[in-house]
Amino acid sequence: MKQILVIGSGCAKCKTTYNNALEAVKQTGVEASVQKVEDIEEMIKYNVLTTPVLMIDGEAVVKGRVADINEIKNLLTQN
Repeated sequence: MKQILVIGSGCAKCKTTYNNALEAVKQTGVEASVQKVEDIEEMIKYNVLTTPVLMIDGEAVVKGRVADINEIKNLLTQN
């Protein structure tokens, strides 16, 4: 199962990225856990400087911008 984290302060861009991640998982059928990290102390642990950040299996794949659904789908289905 893939682990997806959307790290951000809860701003509109962060919420959009989170919703896009949920939709990408739904469309691909990939087994994944999608979680939001909005707590500032948790964000510091991930060394986040710009939000939102999309992490898949512990790797930051998108930083500082909204990831669209198709982009996330591509990231999820890469080998």
